[in-house]
Amino acid sequence: MRSVRYRFNVLIAVVFVSGFAQGMLLPLLAILLEQAGVSSSINGLSASAFYIGILVISPFIEKPLHKYGYKRLIVTGIALTGVSLLIFPLWQAIWFWFILRLIIGIGDHIFHFATQVWLTSMSVKGKRGRNISIYGVSFGLGFGVGPVMTKLIDIHPALPFVVATVLCGIALLLLIRIDHAYPENITTADFQGTWQRYGKVFKMSWPGLLGTFGYGFIETTVHSNFPVYAVRQGLGVDAVSILLPAFAVGTLIFQVPLGLLSDRLGRKPILVTSLFIGGVSFILMTLNSSLIYLTVMFLIAGLFLGSLFSMGITFMADLLPKELLPAGNILAGICFSLGSIFGPLIGGAAIQVLEEGSIFFTIGGMMLVLFLTVSFFNPRKHHETVTG
Repeated sequence: MRSVRYRFNVLIAVVFVSGFAQGMLLPLLAILLEQAGVSSSINGLSASAFYIGILVISPFIEKPLHKYGYKRLIVTGIALTGVSLLIFPLWQAIWFWFILRLIIGIGDHIFHFATQVWLTSMSVKGKRGRNISIYGVSFGLGFGVGPVMTKLIDIHPALPFVVATVLCGIALLLLIRIDHAYPENITTADFQGTWQRYGKVFKMSWPGLLGTFGYGFIETTVHSNFPVYAVRQGLGVDAVSILLPAFAVGTLIFQVPLGLLSDRLGRKPILVTSLFIGGVSFILMTLNSSLIYLTVMFLIAGLFLGSLFSMGITFMADLLPKELLPAGNILAGICFSLGSIFGPLIGGAAIQVLEEGSIFFTIGGMMLVLFLTVSFFNPRKHHETVTG
C-alpha cells in the first residue's frame, strides 16, 4: 500500500480535489459578485487574491519543504483550503472573500509546490512528460467538474462550498497512509544566495516558466472574466456551465497524448504548436456567437492550451538539475500567479472598454505573444551555454 505506485496514485487523486475546488470557486464567486452588482474590474481584482496568496507564500516555502518534507506540506495546503471553503458562506463581503481567497491561494500553492517537486524529482526524464501530464489530467478533470457546482446555488448558496470541503477531508484521509519523504539537500550557501539562484533558474528554464505564466493567464481569464462576459452578452449562466467544461474536456483528451509526444519529439515543438493553435482558436471565436460554434472552439482551445502548465513544468524540469527543482517550481508558481493576476485585470478592463469579442482577443493575443517569444528559444545554444 505504501509503494511508489500507491504514492503516485494518491497524489493524482488529491490533485483532482485541488482542481475541483479551484474550478468551482472562480466562476461561482464571479457569478455571485456579478449578481450582487459588483463591476467587472472589481470582480477581476477580487479573483486575483488567490494568486496574490501564491506570490506572498512563494519565497518562504522552499526551506520548510527541506525541513518537514513533502507529505506535511501537502497536508497543510489541503487543510488550509478545506477550512477556508467552509467559512465562505458565513458572510458575503468582498473584503472577507478577498482574505479567504488569499488564504486558499497560500494553501493551494503549498500543496502544488510540494506535489510538483515530488513528482518531477521521482520521474525519469523519458517518462516525465507522461507522469506530469497525468497529474495535469487529474487537475483538469477536477477543474472541469468544479464549474458544474454553480448550479447547486439554486438549491442552497452554501452547498457547493460544503461539497468541496468534504472532498478536502477525503483527500486528507488518503494522504495519511503515504510515507514521509524529503527532497535532495542543498547547502546553506545556496539558501543565502536565494535571489541569485532564482536568477540562474530563470535564465536556464524561462521557456517552461512562460508556459506556466500562459496557463495562469488563460485559466483565470476564462473562469473569472468569461462568466461576466457571457452574462453581459446574453449567453447566460447555462452557457457558462457548458462552455467551461468543454474547455476542460479538451484538456482531458489531449493532455496525456501531448505529454507522450513531448517525450518523443521534444518540449519546445509541442509547446509552440499548442500556443499557436490555441491562440488562433480564441481569435476565431469572435466570428460567431452561437453556442454550438463556441462550444466547438472552446473544445479545440482546451485540446492545446489545457496542457500549458504541465508542459511548462516538464520543460522546466528538463532544463534544470535536480537540486534546482524546488527553486524552479517556486518560480513556476510565481509565473503562474503573475499570469493569473494579469489575466482577470486585463480581461476585466477589456470587457468594459471593448465589450463584444473583448475576452477572446485578450486571451488569443496573449497566447500568440507567448508563441512568438518561446519560438526564439534555441535548445542547442541553451545546452552549450549551461554546460560551457
